Amino acid sequence: MRTHFAFALSALALLAGCHQRNSRPEVVVYVSVDQVHAEPVLREFERRSGIAVRAVYDVEASKTTGLANRIAAERSRPQADVFWNGEFVQTLRLQAEGLLAPANPPAAATLPDLMRDPQGQWFANGARFRAILIHTGRLAPANRPQRLDDFVSPRWPGTDLAIALPLFGTSAAQAAALYATIGPGKARELYRLLSQRGVRVADGNSVVRDLVAQGRASAGWTDSDDSCEAIANGAPVEMVLPDQDGEGTLMVPGTVAKVAGARHSHQAETLIDFLLQPSTEKMLIESGFFQISVRPGGPVSPCLRGRTVKTLKVSLPAIAAQLDSSRRDLTAIFNR
Repeated sequence: MRTHFAFALSALALLAGCHQRNSRPEVVVYVSVDQVHAEPVLREFERRSGIAVRAVYDVEASKTTGLANRIAAERSRPQADVFWNGEFVQTLRLQAEGLLAPANPPAAATLPDLMRDPQGQWFANGARFRAILIHTGRLAPANRPQRLDDFVSPRWPGTDLAIALPLFGTSAAQAAALYATIGPGKARELYRLLSQRGVRVADGNSVVRDLVAQGRASAGWTDSDDSCEAIANGAPVEMVLPDQDGEGTLMVPGTVAKVAGARHSHQAETLIDFLLQPSTEKMLIESGFFQISVRPGGPVSPCLRGRTVKTLKVSLPAIAAQLDSSRRDLTAIFNR
């Protein structure tokens, strides 16, 4: 009798444990931040909040677009609660399609106006920026491009320079930002001259980084994280902060947003607030995913060696509004 009673108690305890695990609050987040950087942040959130995180990461082949497409495909039965994006273009695309919901995280109160949506549908949580990577063995300090339009100067042979195809990712965002700031005509002419001069067009920013790091190009447009990675790996390179004597360079913030129809709304808001904390941003800068804070006076990557970065004063929606026209023009210019 005692054996049967003990067995019954054990079974009840097991069922209670299973129920406790199954009833643990959870949140589903689609993540385009590189998993090696995002995972420690999400584990820390779990530890502090007691909320289980189910993370779906992008794959290299589809980049951020794949996750945004998945959210769009699931619009009738949303599976994600939060979209944590390493950039901003696809976030604003989802907003335009009515697929994001307003949130009110307390940590957003310290964000500059340009780094948060007035309706609370997205928020920035750290940033990269566009940079010029220089091969120090091929270009002397006095002979290094300092501005984007230096790449169309006859001072440097076009075949010694490299850019990523400006139809995707941060390269497309940079093109759209130029359309928004200097105007479509001037921006279009800049890219036409780049093509005319035979500037090398690579498949991505990491390819540009490798071309410069290996000495197969003297300089290239790329992202700050790629530049800092090359420096950390001991390549003979230097990162130039472009257009610091003019309008500044493009900041590329990561963004966090609540998905419309989120099934775990409260947990989604809790995670969003955690991702927007200055301490979380600091974690992502220290890990090397971001290089600068979206808050004035915030932390910066040691890779910058104390330099401040002057960035374009342009809203993210203004950039997103130029994406279609800039992509259409550049598809024709680069025959893609």
